[in-house]
Amino acid sequence: MERTIKPQDLNPDDVLVLDVRREADHAASNEAIPGAFWKNPEKIDAWIGALPKTQEVVIYCVRGGAVSNSIVDRLHAEGIKARFVEGGIEAYKAAGGKISMK
Repeated sequence: MERTIKPQDLNPDDVLVLDVRREADHAASNEAIPGAFWKNPEKIDAWIGALPKTQEVVIYCVRGGAVSNSIVDRLHAEGIKARFVEGGIEAYKAAGGKISMK
């Protein structure tokens, strides 16, 4: 499975969207992709087991860098179909993606 999804191709209504921005980055922003659930990337061991293995999961961080890459690696290792948004929420916004206030 591909590791990434282009921001303009993401339809948040079609997949489970997880916001994996670090706690400080998440707290500093009042924006989120609609329907996204925030999961602390530093506590992945506590929540990874609850994710569905039959549904596609799309994650995002601020800019689609180290955090997204490491989380996707872990999800794939657990057999979860996961991709991350190329460029993170910043690229999603720049591509005209809908944003909700959290």
